[in-house]
Amino acid sequence: MHASQGRSAGLGLALASAFAFGGSGVAAKPLIEAGLDPLHVVWLRVAGAALVMLPVTWRHRDLVRGRPVLLLGFGLLAVAGVQACYFAAISRIPVGVALLVEYLAPALVLGWVRFVQRRPVTRRAAVGVVLAVGGLACVVEIWSGLSFDAVGLLLALGAACCQVGYFVLSDQGSAHRADGVEPPHPVGVIAYGLLIGAVVLTVVAQPWGMDWSVLGGTAAMNGADVPVWLLLVWIVLLATVIAYVTGVIAVRLLSPAVAGVVACLEAVIATVLAWVMLGEHLSAPQLVGGATVLVGAFIAQSSTPRTPSGPVALGSGAPGDVAGAAERPEADRAPAEGESFAGRAAT
Repeated sequence: MHASQGRSAGLGLALASAFAFGGSGVAAKPLIEAGLDPLHVVWLRVAGAALVMLPVTWRHRDLVRGRPVLLLGFGLLAVAGVQACYFAAISRIPVGVALLVEYLAPALVLGWVRFVQRRPVTRRAAVGVVLAVGGLACVVEIWSGLSFDAVGLLLALGAACCQVGYFVLSDQGSAHRADGVEPPHPVGVIAYGLLIGAVVLTVVAQPWGMDWSVLGGTAAMNGADVPVWLLLVWIVLLATVIAYVTGVIAVRLLSPAVAGVVACLEAVIATVLAWVMLGEHLSAPQLVGGATVLVGAFIAQSSTPRTPSGPVALGSGAPGDVAGAAERPEADRAPAEGESFAGRAAT
């Protein structure tokens, strides 16, 4: 009974986390269309979340000395890089399309494993990659000559590449209690990643040049005027802080299969929310292609070969990343789950 209750709670938290992450683009796009630069929206999101998480960084201050490379990599790639590329992408292409492009991350991870690390991949994983790439071709309607903004597509692909870089770094920097090294606390890694990302984005985005008057106004969301401050609260508290925390807790309670399914739901939720709240309609071939991308991503992330030393082969930056981690003994699960799940900062 206790296990059943834990699984139910984990599923509920995972769904809440997927909803929160999936809605980040829906809240951010009206801010961009209201006059804010995409980088400034990213800075507001990350800086606000970092401020909320400051007490956590103080509590886990030993991480600065023990895991500086991991924290720096997470801040640069999983926070600053992924979010900057994603928000810049949705300023040029539909939210659903940008997120589906990001789901090429499992294919890119497999490419790294096969051609850089020279480790074998399963036939099932290769099939997943082919499905994901074929589905992406349908999403962008490649037969019409790439009708979408090419720069927007490249930015979305850049977000996926940043996630791959994060997983590679995680593989090199992970530690296990079996090695006599205390693993980093996942929420502590998230908090420091947000703090480092905020510092980096402050230099890059230069928020002192932002049109601050926009923050006191309203933004149009599918014909309705919404206060900008409400959208900021959405992307800072709901789509970042709450999304991360509920996600990390949920990952520890779910089985690999359930985690993988919930991972795919994030893109579905983002597409549906963009459809309902922003009026971004996808054609029938795009919907079929999107479903194919998600199926391919799920197959790829659940088939990627793993090694005992790290989570690099677990898949995309979504809850399904823990598919392999959940199979390990409880003592070894904490670092891989927390670090891999944190890679969901893409959305």
